[in-house]
Amino acid sequence: MRIEDEVKLDFKDVLIRPKRSTLSSRKNVDLTRKYKFKHSQKEWTGVPVMASNMDGVGTFEMALALQEHSMFTCLVKNYNTDIDNWAKFNKQGKHEHYAVSTGISDDDFDRLNIILTGMYSIKFICIDVANGYSEYFGDFVAKVRAKFPSHTIIAGNVVTADMTQELILRGADIVKVGIGPGSVCTTRIQTGVGYPQLSAIIECADAAHGLGGHIVADGGCTCPGDVAKAFGAGADFVMLGGMLAGHDEGGGEVKDNKITFYGMSSDTAMEKHSGGVAEYRSSEGRTVELLYKGPVVRTVLDLLGGLRSTCTYVGAPSLKQLSKCTTFIKVGRQINDVFLK
Repeated sequence: MRIEDEVKLDFKDVLIRPKRSTLSSRKNVDLTRKYKFKHSQKEWTGVPVMASNMDGVGTFEMALALQEHSMFTCLVKNYNTDIDNWAKFNKQGKHEHYAVSTGISDDDFDRLNIILTGMYSIKFICIDVANGYSEYFGDFVAKVRAKFPSHTIIAGNVVTADMTQELILRGADIVKVGIGPGSVCTTRIQTGVGYPQLSAIIECADAAHGLGGHIVADGGCTCPGDVAKAFGAGADFVMLGGMLAGHDEGGGEVKDNKITFYGMSSDTAMEKHSGGVAEYRSSEGRTVELLYKGPVVRTVLDLLGGLRSTCTYVGAPSLKQLSKCTTFIKVGRQINDVFLK
């Protein structure tokens, strides 16, 4: 047993300090980014905000809506058994703005192979597990990289620099960073495992960029200000779940002006996709009722407007410059509690 004494920070522990700015209007801020990925050698241009591959978020309908704003969607894994609808969507979707998602079983690999063999236009693969620290996961990333050398691979989740580097060396172009910060994730409660998300982003981004890789901050953002902090901390992409849930595009039944939303390790998700919680494991997610939010465009415009405002407050003419213009101020717990109320 050992204890690390260095203080680690979450989004709620900091604010961004304003600075002098030459920008005259929010509309002058450029939110697009252009990246070239280490292994696939593909280039990508767009607004680097991703919808998570969760039920109620990573849907075909959500992808079609977000691509109109040059945003990105990681599609839910259970679509991989629905080849007909995949083929239909593939004709409508902008191929640079969505990823096929997969787990790491042999069956997952077989289904991934079927989809990518039949749909050559798909460019992104999201390899998604709750715990990216297993040797088997690293082996699977390397296996997918060997099979699909020209695809851009997103893989995770991890929260430390060493495993960020390991996944990049195994073949990941973009590493998913975050264990336990999501609004419907109970991993920290159920297992005691986790890492404050802001510090995880800072440390993993530093590790990835040193190798020419990228990261996506996955989880913990509850408002546009949190998304701005993630980008300010060095994230190349930010992935959203709860912020994009509860909209028309996510599907689900609206009852009493509410929609059910749940974590992908919750009882609800495992009952739906696996027939229940296996006796050797426990649920690490919760099921909640969200207020129905209508079309997602309202949330998207609010989010993008918030990011533009952040850039004007710190003098960043573009999202690319935001991290270079960001100075974080640690706030006292007592003061921060007041902000959250």
